[in-house]
Amino acid sequence: MTAFVGASLDQTYTQSRLTGTESGKVPGIGDLYVSHDNKTYRFVRYRAGAGAIAGVAGAAVGFYAPGGTSTGLTNEVSSDVSDTNGILAGVLVGAPAHGEYCWIQVGGSVVITPALVSGATGNAMTLSSTTDGTLKVVAAATDYQGAALISASTKTVMLCCPR
Repeated sequence: MTAFVGASLDQTYTQSRLTGTESGKVPGIGDLYVSHDNKTYRFVRYRAGAGAIAGVAGAAVGFYAPGGTSTGLTNEVSSDVSDTNGILAGVLVGAPAHGEYCWIQVGGSVVITPALVSGATGNAMTLSSTTDGTLKVVAAATDYQGAALISASTKTVMLCCPR
């Protein structure tokens, strides 16, 4: 893991920036960053998935699993729910293109950009299984609780995603 004094959280990176002349000057895959306000971020690769879902800042992402079948990848994420394992990985900070590397927020409070599928203040939330890039209320024992809804009107959640 790399120690950062500051991080350009909304910056996206191509593969060539990670391995080219800037190698060692950019975050490493899986690196964590904790900000001064105790929000936690993780450096990952974004996949648009079969639905070619664009990366949008503030959208929820799940761990990439082509066709919904987990391959054990924990450093690749997608907003295309049909290509995730259903576990909330975090919320995009920037707007990455397919295959780019970026930061996702995995801990602390954040405002979700898309409308919530369901939820009232205080509800446990999970990645929606029907609508790309958003959250719904935990409804089954098998749903992974990755967030708590702080305010339904502002779509503010407290994230507690896997690190």
